[in-house]
Amino acid sequence: MSGTLRIRGGRVVDPAQGIDAVRDVGIHDGRIAELHPQEQAAEDIDATGCVVMAGGIDMHTHIGGGKMNLARLLLPEDHRLNREPQPLPTNPLELASSGCCAPGTLATGYRYAEMGYTAAFEPAMLAINARHTHMEMGDIPILDHGAYVMLGSDELFLQLLAEGRDFETIRDYVGWTMHAAKALGVKVVNPGGISAFKFNQRRLDVDEQHAHWRVTPRTIVHTLARALHELGVPHPLHIHASNLGVPGNIESTLATIEALEGLPAHLTHIQFHAYGTEGPKKFSSAARRLCEVVNANPNVSLDVGQIMFGQTVTASGDTMRQHANAGVGHPRKWVGADIECEAGCGVVPFKYRDTSFVNALQWLIGLEIFLLIDDPWRVVLTTDHPNGAPFTSYPHLIRLLMDKSFRDEQMSRLNADAVAMSSLGSITRELSLNEIAVMTRAGPAKLLGLKDRGHLGTGAAADIAVYREDADREAMFTAPEHVFKDGVRVARAGRITATPTGGTHYVEPVFDRGIEKLVATYADRHLSVAPRNLVIGHDELCRCCNGGRLLPAACFETRVN
Repeated sequence: MSGTLRIRGGRVVDPAQGIDAVRDVGIHDGRIAELHPQEQAAEDIDATGCVVMAGGIDMHTHIGGGKMNLARLLLPEDHRLNREPQPLPTNPLELASSGCCAPGTLATGYRYAEMGYTAAFEPAMLAINARHTHMEMGDIPILDHGAYVMLGSDELFLQLLAEGRDFETIRDYVGWTMHAAKALGVKVVNPGGISAFKFNQRRLDVDEQHAHWRVTPRTIVHTLARALHELGVPHPLHIHASNLGVPGNIESTLATIEALEGLPAHLTHIQFHAYGTEGPKKFSSAARRLCEVVNANPNVSLDVGQIMFGQTVTASGDTMRQHANAGVGHPRKWVGADIECEAGCGVVPFKYRDTSFVNALQWLIGLEIFLLIDDPWRVVLTTDHPNGAPFTSYPHLIRLLMDKSFRDEQMSRLNADAVAMSSLGSITRELSLNEIAVMTRAGPAKLLGLKDRGHLGTGAAADIAVYREDADREAMFTAPEHVFKDGVRVARAGRITATPTGGTHYVEPVFDRGIEKLVATYADRHLSVAPRNLVIGHDELCRCCNGGRLLPAACFETRVN
């Protein structure tokens, strides 16, 4: 990281600093630095005609953990061309790794860095499987990373709720779980539904009771959101709401927002939760209705989970919904799995088709949401990789959002009945470079509490992407001229130039250590992992992550006693 560099004469687009102007960017020892105009730099990079942004941050992408290994095993064809192994890389810096829908860990790092991304976050880490998740993320080159631990369907949490334990005990259990798993946030998947599925329950709406524990998703969501807020965790509760993919699930989504009672929360892959039942096929867009509510509730942020047409694989902890979707998989195979009865996962390959009414309307709904949310700081660009599409489709998605004529041309190819059910054609908004920088950089950094990422202010990490200005925004965002990670050039014009080890982001909330006795009693009775082995220490975390730096994010002071 040592040395001084200057990126000269580029258009700096840095919404976190309120900057959109031609200016120089200095780098010293891996950090953004103010350089005197006469100061000599080890390298002076001419960025004339380029756009300079902070490195991209993908805050919701499935890149580690057991479900992605299952996806790779389930789709060997994704790692082969014409039944033969894909060719070895020609770049000597790249080790062999392949796959598009479910790429290997090495390919994941290479492909993200080539697009200008420098950080990615796994949204569904199981506490008892956290070591494996960290090890797999640690195998990804270049990218900083972190994960959100899953709560809301584990049996101890549900037992505490069912028994009516005091809120402080539950709050401390949430804090301990984050501490043990070294998580950056908490994810709730189909609140209570993963557990309910194991009791032969096949649906669980927001105000329905769990078949065994008799608690509702409304209670689960509110309790977790309150716990995180009182613990001061920067990233609010990351919510995969009830009834994913079900026509009419807009009612569940709005009920989930209501359940928060003003507490902060982040609704994830919201495209899959914005469906109505209007029209002859009883499937319609509820994007406008959703966006009106989100625009009116500043406590709520979201990412979209945009679908793109083509083959992918859906991998989710939502066993209940993946079991229901298994019959429409393409190719016709799927995997369901569970670990220690603490959570679950379902892996179903899927091919989105532009001739399909449902798939076309899903594509339209996602774009409607992007363009109807007023505040770009509260909507994040994602495809819920790989569920909506592989992350490598981001440049195409950016062009759709920035170029209405291109969007209209693509829309003209879709199922006509779906287009007739959508208002996308009447939406004239085109996102600006500033708004794209918010949705892919500044916004995610703010939502995750990463104060030295997502911007180019003095002292920030020198994670930088330099894009050659191009009217074809897809071409522009596919292969930036230069990508720097902590001041080291890692890609040049779409070719990897260095493969440093990324760091690990996590939080360490303060909680009453007395909760450890309760956890130990439960683990001794129900789990195969000894209680003393449940907590990942700092040294072990560093080893899991290939010696990468530990990057703790600070909690804020809001705890109520």
